[in-house]
Amino acid sequence: MTDTTAGQRTRRRLSFEWLGVAPFIIFAVLFLMLPTLYLVGAAFIGRDGQFTLENIAGLFTDQIIAAYWISIRISGASAILGALVGLAIALAIIRGRLPEGLRAAVMTFSGVASNFAGVPLAFAFISTLGRLGLVTVILKFIGIDLYKSGFNLLSFWGLTLTYLYFQIPLMILIIAPAVDGLKKEWSEAAAILGASPWQFWRYVGLPILWPSFLGTLSLLFANAFGAIATAYALTGSSLNIVPILLYAQIRGDALQNPGLGAALALGMILITATANIIYLVISARAERWMK
Repeated sequence: MTDTTAGQRTRRRLSFEWLGVAPFIIFAVLFLMLPTLYLVGAAFIGRDGQFTLENIAGLFTDQIIAAYWISIRISGASAILGALVGLAIALAIIRGRLPEGLRAAVMTFSGVASNFAGVPLAFAFISTLGRLGLVTVILKFIGIDLYKSGFNLLSFWGLTLTYLYFQIPLMILIIAPAVDGLKKEWSEAAAILGASPWQFWRYVGLPILWPSFLGTLSLLFANAFGAIATAYALTGSSLNIVPILLYAQIRGDALQNPGLGAALALGMILITATANIIYLVISARAERWMK
């Protein structure tokens, strides 16, 4: 076989490989890269179409800083709670003594629930924990009034609780491979050496899972920070989070300022990109450690 023939076959193989991945590249360019570049450019364009830094300066007003702060708090709370509960469930179904079929059921449900958001999720929680929701009415019938006790679905903790519906399943799906990577031989060796289950998890299990846990935590934060459909359908404009404020600036009749909206989006992109980069770096190190 000549070098020319080998080169032609190599080029042909590469061309078919690129053809297979072309739909993904086209989709990413059209619906991710180009819109992102447009938002970055629009953040520095004023109403007169000229370059300006007023939109960036507008991010430091009290209202917008407060919106970023409450968005960060909600995202952080839902990420931490979702990560802890999801890790506990993953450990129970994978390393616990629960029935084997339960793992398949939980993983299947997690795959569905992690993508269940927006208007349907908001309606489900209003029907369940709203002022006239089913659970609210049942608890009130037995003497527990959630709303008189201070709970409000259209509040910080109400939105955080709603986000947990998809944060916990997402945590289960992502952390499950890391939990599977904990070899049973390690726990058996620790037991032979006289270590208690608590000592095994304290000195072996949790340190191994820690990088994967931190990486998934940052991903959950980014997932909650960018969510808008659920928050808007549930709270409307009663909760001043960044995605709702951004929508008001771009599409609203009273607050319409596309340039400031683009600057808000740019801030969100930077925060979520940082969280995703942290996830990628930590997950890569976790994979090398597990190998």
